[in-house]
Amino acid sequence: MGLLGAKPASTPVEPNHQLAKASGSLFDNPDRYRRLIGKLIYLTLTRPELAYAVHTLAQFMHTPRHAHWDAAIRVVRYLKGSPGRGIFLSSNSSLLLTAYCDSDWATCPITRRSLTGYFISLGGSPISWKTKKQHTVSRSSAEAEYRSMAMTLCELKWLSILLRDLHVPVTRPIPLHCDNQAALHITANPVFHEHTKHIEIDCHFVRDAFQDGFIYPAYIRSEEQPADILTKALHPTHFYRLASKLGISDLHALT
Repeated sequence: MGLLGAKPASTPVEPNHQLAKASGSLFDNPDRYRRLIGKLIYLTLTRPELAYAVHTLAQFMHTPRHAHWDAAIRVVRYLKGSPGRGIFLSSNSSLLLTAYCDSDWATCPITRRSLTGYFISLGGSPISWKTKKQHTVSRSSAEAEYRSMAMTLCELKWLSILLRDLHVPVTRPIPLHCDNQAALHITANPVFHEHTKHIEIDCHFVRDAFQDGFIYPAYIRSEEQPADILTKALHPTHFYRLASKLGISDLHALT
């Protein structure tokens, strides 16, 4: 990208960005933008902290603007400052699944759809993560969080089947951490479901998994929620603190 002499960026995306509302001139070389985003999408396979930034930039591949190109260059500048960072897979882990899910309610200023992010680790080593915009508009933050729990549950079920085929025992129930108390109450309290008929399918899906002992919904403070890094742009201090919780380490760091 010709950025060997550029100043490294502290985070992949600027906090409080307004990329969805960018109204500047169109980028004159959209193919170059698409090639760069394609490479960054591939890189998210080993750099989970890039998931939110790349997800946001990938939405503008058809008609990128100069603001979007500048934001993509910022991701490259962030990579320049941390070329050795990546996930660490421990050889002596406990092989216990742990899941974290989060959502940013109505984060899209255009469609008002919420953003879901989940992070799953096996014995402390990250094995699955995703940032995805929800298909429907959630009418409350509790609904958005509950839908993120349902999406995470789908991934947990698939992983448990895969691990069983690999003869890796899966200890149940699997902890599923969420930072929304209302969403946890929906899971545990059947009476509460009468007021949430518009999300009835997700309600029964998650509740049945809870009653069958497949998952154990657990509360986690928002400040300690590692999936938070997958749903919003964070300031450097908070960003690096959560990145360390994702199992990301720097091979070039001094020991």
